[in-house]
Amino acid sequence: QVQLVESGGGLVQPGGSLRLSCVASGIFFSINTMDWYRQAPGKQREVVAHISRGGSTSYRDSVKGRFTISRDNAKNTVYLQMNSLKPEDTAVYYCNVAISSDGFGWRDYWGQGTQVTVSS
Repeated sequence: QVQLVESGGGLVQPGGSLRLSCVASGIFFSINTMDWYRQAPGKQREVVAHISRGGSTSYRDSVKGRFTISRDNAKNTVYLQMNSLKPEDTAVYYCNVAISSDGFGWRDYWGQGTQVTVSS
């Protein structure tokens, strides 16, 4: 089995910064894409950032220029650096990682979620 453990959430003032981490552990063959999602109360889950196996990144428009997704393949870890945080960034953030455990197909694994609250 594979486990994803998230950390780094918390309470910050508008304009502040946080860095989220998501570490994959367990028995698996390889990791493909990694993503960060978020879900605010009463809203649907939305993708925030994406990074390919080769390091190509993409972001939703509302976080471009403020958030940076990165990965450390040697540590099986994906990060989300969040700068210039706004109240509308408040949500539970989830990592999502596509992992092959058997060398054949891929499946998505989810982190447990970490709360990010941006408030004065």
